[in-house]
Order: sequence, then structure tokens, then C-alpha cells
Amino acid sequence: MSVLLHQLIESTVTHSPDRIALVHKQQEFTYSALQDQVNMVASGLLGLGLAPSERVAVYLPKQPETVFGLFGAAQAGGVFVPVNPLLKPHQVAYILKDCNVRVLITSSDRLKLLAEVLPTCHDLRSVVVTDAPREAHPEIKALDIQHWEQAFPKDNEQRQLHRRIDADMAAILYTSGSTGNPKGVVLSHRNMVAGAESVAEYLENRPDDRLLAVLPFSFDYGLSQMTTAFHVGARVVLMDYLLPRDVIRAVERYDITGLAAVPPLWNQLAQQEWPAAARETLRYITNSGGAMPKTTTASLQQALPSTDIYLMYGLTEAFRSTYLPPSQVNIRPESMGKAIPNAEILVVREDGSECAPGEPGELVHRGALVAQGYWNDPEKTAERFKPCPGQAPEIPLTEIAVWSGDQVKRDEEGYLYFISRKDEMIKTSGYRVSPTEVEEVIYSCKLASEVAALGIPHPTLGQAILLLVAGTGDETEESILQQCRKALPNFMLPQAVLIRESLPRNQNGKIDRKSLSQEYRDLFQEGQ
Repeated sequence: MSVLLHQLIESTVTHSPDRIALVHKQQEFTYSALQDQVNMVASGLLGLGLAPSERVAVYLPKQPETVFGLFGAAQAGGVFVPVNPLLKPHQVAYILKDCNVRVLITSSDRLKLLAEVLPTCHDLRSVVVTDAPREAHPEIKALDIQHWEQAFPKDNEQRQLHRRIDADMAAILYTSGSTGNPKGVVLSHRNMVAGAESVAEYLENRPDDRLLAVLPFSFDYGLSQMTTAFHVGARVVLMDYLLPRDVIRAVERYDITGLAAVPPLWNQLAQQEWPAAARETLRYITNSGGAMPKTTTASLQQALPSTDIYLMYGLTEAFRSTYLPPSQVNIRPESMGKAIPNAEILVVREDGSECAPGEPGELVHRGALVAQGYWNDPEKTAERFKPCPGQAPEIPLTEIAVWSGDQVKRDEEGYLYFISRKDEMIKTSGYRVSPTEVEEVIYSCKLASEVAALGIPHPTLGQAILLLVAGTGDETEESILQQCRKALPNFMLPQAVLIRESLPRNQNGKIDRKSLSQEYRDLFQEGQ
């Protein structure tokens, strides 16, 4: 049984060392070869002086060295910090400083981009580049910069690993908040192994699965593709795509059986032609990171009639919380399902008492997947990680649960439905309006491919609803507003509809509501 994260790989090596674990373009690595690479990185990091629980950041696109670096850091007894490759230098520097990163693994091109900010990262002492640096960087000469093969040589002596247990830190994943800088969610080995076991159980993952990893590993949902695959001895295909069509080609090329994506990508993939070969091999698809529009689900069902669709809900602070079995998708397509294995989901009022069926409340997650809090931020940790409701008073130690901040409701059969994030609920004319409900009107009428409903400050309404749409075809702002009038009560009607070429994405591929709200914050102010 795997107790520590890196043991997911070791367990397959013991019985199936020649099974393919990792694929990247033309490269393939068996589980045995993957283990050898992880061993080399672990030994090399110890040779660089990595102490127990010190942080190792990996700032690379999805490539084999990324995987070797993450699991090598965990095996050495350190803590890995996957940095989204789309982040800009000042954002990377914030993460490196915030969690006191000791070792950075990156490429020479990315090192060049970071040259001006790295001197401010006072805890950083070593940089390992995957390729030969093209030029010297005198401004960062204080750092020990080594080439991959220099830092992690094949003939390196195997050093004594730091002893770790499953309660120890394994990773810190940075998640963007509605305000301020991103927060580092601390995950233990137990969190990550329990998550891999739980997800692999309900997805029925097996050794012959081939999972396409298109989401960033800095995103817990993206990292899950790798941990669930390694848990069952399946293979992972690494991919950074440019166009949605590239994803479908990869499904066909690599005989992919499982594909995970977020709603904006599914909206695009639902409009593509899926070749017969892709339809035959794709056993299941999953959605998380936001509600999937019903029309998108229906289009995917039509395009992939033999593929199971899992609609899921998760949050970085607890990895994954709920899933809707494929058998329920046609019955209740708007539901986020029930709790995943080894987790309990509560819907509670502000006082912690449990809500009645149909009554909106806050989703609270308890169980083995609850993270260890936010790195070096006791104040924000106390806001989100709080005592679990309903604990027996006879138990002396308080169990901590994640209070998600998301408003949901439960039906009579126990199925959950997402309403909105607390900080995204629109408060207009005394009413609370879910942006999802407004957006669903546009998606259901197929008036646009991307939609975002926002609450913008308004002098008399408190907030006014602004509807931003992209991919509208021949639709006009007025025709979209007319459809809203047909489908929505007056208090839910947008005060304005704006058509854009596209809607911005955040680092995890979701629609960036924060930047849009900032961009249009003065739209309804007097004199504007």
C-alpha cells in the first residue's frame, strides 16, 4: 500500500516495471525508468543540501523533467511547489519568496526571464536548468546554477533520504483568491495519496488507462491526472496545447481513455469534430473548475455517445469533493453529485446547523483530503479551515473541516447543486442572484460560446448585472438582451450586455472574473 506520494510509482515498479508510465511527444518512460529518474533527482537535491520539508519549485511546461522534479523532491523529503508556466516573473518571485523556496528547477530561457527578480528571493540558493544556459547572468551570480546532468548525474551516489511519514508536507499549491495575492495550500502525503485513491475508485481507473494531462500541474485538478494514474499503474501523456483541435488529435494519436478539462475548454471541444478513433478509445471525460453548461454536456454526449461523463466539484483546499455518476447526467445534468469516497459533504447555515433539502447553505468538506491550511497565513487559514459542524462533544480534539465559501443546496435524494461562490453572488435591488443562472440562459439558447455574468457597483441598485459574451456569431447585444427578457425576471436582467472577441482566462484556464470585474468596475458610476 502506498503511504507516501512517491511510493505510488514504487508500488508499480515492484510488479510491472516495464509498464509505460509517462509519454511526452516521442518519449516514453517505463515505471522502472521513471523511478530511476526520480531517484537521481532525489539524490541530487540531497547533494545540494536540501533539508527536510524545504521547498523545491518547478517552473517548467509539462515535460518529463517536471514530473521527475516534483516526485524527486517528495522522495528526498522536501516539498514541491509547481509554478504555473504561464506566470510572469514578478508572480513567480512572489511564490518563491512567500514559501521560502530553496531550489528552483527551470529552463535556461525561463531563467533569463527571471534574472531581474531572483536576487530578491533571499532564501533561494540553487537553480537547476534543464538545458545549457545560452548566456551568463552576472546579476544572479550569487546563486549556484547547475545544468540538469551536473546536479542530477546518472552515476550519483544514493544518499540517505530524509525520513517522512504521511502527515508530513508533500506539496504547496498556489491558488488565486478573489482579492490579493495567491495563497499556498499545504498538502500532506496523506492528502495526496487519499485523493488519488478516492478519485481512481469512482472513475474506475485501471492499469490500461491512458490519461491526457492538458491542465497545469500547479492546478490540483491537473495534478490529479498524474497521481490517479500512478496509483493504478496507468500511463500519463503530457501535453501543452495551443488549440482545442490539438487536444482531440492527441486523444486520437495516443489512444486516450480519460480526459479532464474545465468548462471554457469543454465549451470549445464540444464544437469540434471528433474522429471515430477518438470516440472509440475515450472511456470517460471529467469536468471540474466550474459548472458545465447543460448545452455543452448535451453536445458532448452527442459527439461522444460511448463516453461516460463525470461532472465534478472540487476546491484546492480539499482536492475533490463531489462527483455525479454518468448514469445520473441525463436525469439531473445540473447536479454536482454526491460526496466522493472517503469524504463527507455538509450543507450548513451560518450557525453551523444543517440545512433542510432545498435550502441554500455553505458547503463544508470533512475527511482525509482536507489540507493543512495556507502557508504562513494563520488569519486566512482561520477563515476557511474551521471546526467541523456537529462533532460529538465527547471527542476532546476538534476536527477541522474546510468551509468552502460556496453556496449549494441538496435535494430530497441527497444530490447537491451549486448556486454560487459567496464572493461571486450578485446583490442587486435587494435580491441575491446567482451568476450561473443568468449565464445558463445564454448557453441554453446557444447565443454565445463564452459567458460571464458579473455584479458591478451601481449607484442605486447596489450592484448591476453586466453580461459579457464571446463567440456570438450574428447575435447583437440587443438580441441577447431580448432573450434574457423572455427567460428571466426583471430583477435578474442584465443592465448591460457587452460583446467581446474573447474572455480572459486565469492561470488554470477558467474565465478570469476577477480581472473582468476590475476592468468594468466604473461602468455604471454616475458621470461615466
